[in-house]
Amino acid sequence: MHVNNRFQFILLVTVVSLFSSLYAQAQPFSLWYKHPADAWTDALPLGNGRLGAMVFGGVKDEHLQLNETTLWSGGPREYARTGAVKYLQPIRQLLAEGKQKEAEEMGEKYFMGLKDPDDSSYNIQKQHWFTSVRANEKPAAADFDDNNWPTLLLPTPEGWERAGLMGIDGALWFRTSFNVPAKWLGKNLVLDIGKIRDIDFTYVNGRLVGSDDDINKRRKYIIPASLLKEGKNSVAIQVINFYDKGGLVGVKSGARIFTVYPEGGDVDSVALDKIWKYYIQDDNPPAMPRYQADYQPFADLYFRFGHGNDVTNYHRSLNLDSALAKVSYTAEGINYNREYFISAPHQSVVAHFTAGKRGALSLQAVLGTAHKKYVVKKIDDRTLSISLQVGNGVLKGVGYLYAMATDGKLAVNDTSITLKNATAASFVFVAATSFKSYKDVSADPVAACKAALARNKNISYNTLKAAHVKDYRRLFSTFSFTVPAGKNTELPTNERIRHFNMQDDPALVSLFVMYSRYLLIASSRPGGQPANLQGIWNDLLTPPWGSKYTTNINLEMNYWPAEVLNLSSCTQPLFQMINELAVAGKKTAQQHYGAPGWVLHHNTDLWRGTAPINASNHGIWVTGGAWLCLHIWEHFLFTQDTAFLRSQYPNMLAAAQFFEKFLVKDPQTGYLISTPSNSPEQGGLVAGPTMDHQIIRELFRNTIAAAVVLKKDAAFMQKLHTLIPQIAPNKIGKHNQLQEWMEDVDDVRNQHRHISHLWGVFPGADITWKDSALMKAARQSLIYRGDGGTGWSLAWKVNVWARFKDGDHSLLMIKNLFTPAIDDRGREHGGVYNNLFDAHPPFQIDGNFGGASGIAEWLVQSHDGVIELLPALPSELPDGEVKGICARGGFVLDLKWQQGKLQTVKIFSKSGNTCKLKYGSNVSTLPTAKNATYSCEVRDGKLNSWTASFPAQMLKGRGKK
Repeated sequence: MHVNNRFQFILLVTVVSLFSSLYAQAQPFSLWYKHPADAWTDALPLGNGRLGAMVFGGVKDEHLQLNETTLWSGGPREYARTGAVKYLQPIRQLLAEGKQKEAEEMGEKYFMGLKDPDDSSYNIQKQHWFTSVRANEKPAAADFDDNNWPTLLLPTPEGWERAGLMGIDGALWFRTSFNVPAKWLGKNLVLDIGKIRDIDFTYVNGRLVGSDDDINKRRKYIIPASLLKEGKNSVAIQVINFYDKGGLVGVKSGARIFTVYPEGGDVDSVALDKIWKYYIQDDNPPAMPRYQADYQPFADLYFRFGHGNDVTNYHRSLNLDSALAKVSYTAEGINYNREYFISAPHQSVVAHFTAGKRGALSLQAVLGTAHKKYVVKKIDDRTLSISLQVGNGVLKGVGYLYAMATDGKLAVNDTSITLKNATAASFVFVAATSFKSYKDVSADPVAACKAALARNKNISYNTLKAAHVKDYRRLFSTFSFTVPAGKNTELPTNERIRHFNMQDDPALVSLFVMYSRYLLIASSRPGGQPANLQGIWNDLLTPPWGSKYTTNINLEMNYWPAEVLNLSSCTQPLFQMINELAVAGKKTAQQHYGAPGWVLHHNTDLWRGTAPINASNHGIWVTGGAWLCLHIWEHFLFTQDTAFLRSQYPNMLAAAQFFEKFLVKDPQTGYLISTPSNSPEQGGLVAGPTMDHQIIRELFRNTIAAAVVLKKDAAFMQKLHTLIPQIAPNKIGKHNQLQEWMEDVDDVRNQHRHISHLWGVFPGADITWKDSALMKAARQSLIYRGDGGTGWSLAWKVNVWARFKDGDHSLLMIKNLFTPAIDDRGREHGGVYNNLFDAHPPFQIDGNFGGASGIAEWLVQSHDGVIELLPALPSELPDGEVKGICARGGFVLDLKWQQGKLQTVKIFSKSGNTCKLKYGSNVSTLPTAKNATYSCEVRDGKLNSWTASFPAQMLKGRGKK
């Protein structure tokens, strides 16, 4: 190559490189698609911390599925079991004697929390109802006339709720038929119909051929030859489902189902038609006893447009910088645009539609809900309302839909709002419930809706939008994370997920982080409820795990990124919940443990249940409240907000008081241990799980530290100080692993999704590189656990591998997390859906938050007394820039790195603390002033030559440091 040509080549590469870097910076953080959502997990989420919406973006029929964060089943009640404490010592004794089964049986019978309704009354009602629905077998008859029955496509893998039978529990009949060839006559046949939820009674030609009530059992029934005839034979199945998902759900393996074949082999088989007739016999079974309540969907808003479905130039997007969802397309030669947002300042869901031709916008707006009890009615000439009552609960909800149009004809009746021949229109939806507090349901949702609507009326769309964007950006703009764009960056989001690799699309990592921040802002705002298992979004009356607050990992994981990613204010709902749980948990501590303070087990709900639930082998777990107290201390460490610490310190103190009483001496080792408890969610009821001891140690340490800051309770703190070394320590087992239990019984083949005993590595700091032997043992444990898992499990591993300073292995977990949640065969597994929602499966939002937290751990770690920069940077992320990332001690940092090396650092000091920094093997100490900013360029891996910038009032006499 000639010199001049070589110079031009180098110049070109440099320009391209610079352009790529600038392009990465300019890339809008957005999700976008070329088609409407086919499923709920394709839709785009909007939220303001109280109201939520999933936008499907349909062309002719648009759907907004709506949520309001206080709409739950159940109601205020007692959760703690009076007198349970008298069984505490017997359970402990059984565990000490190695009688785990007996301890679990006693716990199940006498120690669990209360259900609503209670089991005894339910069992009587259930039997009476069951007898009544079984008394009618007429639909089983071979000649039964089912011509007027509707049809359903079977199987329904997610239950019939997803197939149009939302909210249906009870007894349903299904019918179809199959043809028997002459060569099969005289032979027994096998009817294979897969798994059924819950009970089935299966008939062929009017005769019962099988019945079962095991939802995990594949139904294969023998049809006696004597029942069969040549030609058409009828199949009728009565399915009885008392609660949750129901129906013929098939098998997950993809194997053939709905077949009939001769006994002895299925090579020669007849497939049943997948379209079945069905009939709802009785959809009012008695209410199932429940330990806790379920988060509920609120309503559905449909817009049915006057144009057809045949469109071009379709584009659907969610812009993270503005929290605006948009849909655009061309229909019949006319351009149409839609914008959606949920305003925090105006507490409303807003939709705005425009047509590119005057008078071309015609639509009908309809409100509906999954709840059985609801009324839609006209309020005035611009307003439609929906009122609903939660089934098996006390709460009521009301929503108002208000329409504004610049032209055209607007009409409202008791079923819909109709708009004809307009050019632009806006719709505002407000909603409220009768929830006032976890103890009070006397709020007036009608009055609340009227007040909310009054704040939105007579305000232009542009004004509403501007207020929304300004308010949202106040939170979102505090942080940015950019990396060079790859060749796949411009693809639709679903294709980016499917084709993800770091060479072609490293920017999907930064998009994921920014999306997670967006989701936290959307689902957790001051004054609202905390983000639940699904954030704020749920479309099912019986959502997975109740869409509650699981406190043995999932609720806490939701808030892992809040402090480090500069969204401290979004934690306010969590701390309000802690205040309430501390009150509710006081009674549980008294009734179940005879202890002061407060306790929380592994789940809670809107009504702040704190007692053990589900089953004794995993529900009796005592450290949920102690874990939540870590968030109190972390919030103080990041913000240095002493007033906040003073307000929350009583919760930390009371939690510590509980464990000071609860811990007992292990007769074999002499250590203080936590018993009874478990290591979530495996191994059953035990004495002394490692995770408990890690959490309790940190609770005691943090409470002592908080008391020192506040100058309180010196005598009790001294007592805690003496107790810490008496708690059973972390132990290394025979496989060089960190033991999960007191006994060295870990199975190295165990790849359970929970990595509970690694809590002390992350999110705790009970195990750090100050004790390299324990860190190496913890690392060995994680190697044994494997690299698979559900979405949130993978996210937890992202964080732990980062704490091990192994960025490449941490990135491997992100790659696994970015796996499409639904594979080419339609099977679901851990990963992400098309809208980047995390998959357990099904959807759980904790993996979004946990994954973002782990990526932040690549860039900054500050849990061990020093702020370490790029401690776990993956080799496949050599270039990037982060602004606004936070560290303990009250510091906000900007970092830029190239070719895997730190280039520049900027630090803003909130409180004027001394900043101790580490990069590689170099450690430096930087004295700071409050509200001052410090910058340096990194040379030879060293942090020096700091330049200070001070607020105007501090500039006098200041200069360079």
